[in-house]
Amino acid sequence: MTASFHATRAHSFNAAAAQYAANRPSYPPALFHAVEELAGRPLAGARVADIGAGTGIATALLDARGADVIAVEPGDGMAAQFRHSHPDIPILKGNGNTLPLATDSLDFLTYAQAWHWTDPTLAVPEALRVLRPGGALALWWNTDALDVPWIAEAADRIGRHFGTAPTEEKKGAAAPTQAADPTGRLDFARRQVRWSRRIPVDTHLANIGSHSIFLVHGEESSAAFLAEERQHLMRTFPDGIVEEVYDVDLLVAINT
Repeated sequence: MTASFHATRAHSFNAAAAQYAANRPSYPPALFHAVEELAGRPLAGARVADIGAGTGIATALLDARGADVIAVEPGDGMAAQFRHSHPDIPILKGNGNTLPLATDSLDFLTYAQAWHWTDPTLAVPEALRVLRPGGALALWWNTDALDVPWIAEAADRIGRHFGTAPTEEKKGAAAPTQAADPTGRLDFARRQVRWSRRIPVDTHLANIGSHSIFLVHGEESSAAFLAEERQHLMRTFPDGIVEEVYDVDLLVAINT
């Protein structure tokens, strides 16, 4: 993926922020238990910054666990949706490569579906700068459970139509930890959490349609695929309810 195309995909979400907020999956409580276990401290009462916060799906869950959380988001469209949905949570404009945060100010730095949009050679030193000694960097991605036959078949159809799959935007997920930190400065612990949700077919289609690979290929190409995909899904799920299955891939490193 070229740098310019990567940037185009990264910014594509701003025009689809409402669709993203309404249809993207959340995260299970077990994920946050795992974050706390690997970090060796609770989220409750902790100073947390959620980077690449998007519409606030993860930020709101961190807030609900009692964290003192602030969001950082580079996109104007996503930030506007965030403020609409979560008016009581502060949000700053910025990105992981140049964090608008004070040195040694945080107990946790979190990236939900966002680390792959950074340049780790810049983002790793920034993470270590803003984290207090003993603070934790937590990165996670919802990844499709490709051992589930219908999910593997759907991913194959997407790959053939677009020449790539939505999961490829999550280049840090399901990859060696060296991909998340090419600087070699972090010692990541890894955990995987499986979960699922049952949703209407149309919500599932709106979810996958909010991925950057769909957004950058134009409405006509995406609509044609989604109409055909709906027919495939209705044969598999005649009651119109899809069970999406995810493996949350979690990486946690401590600032020593």
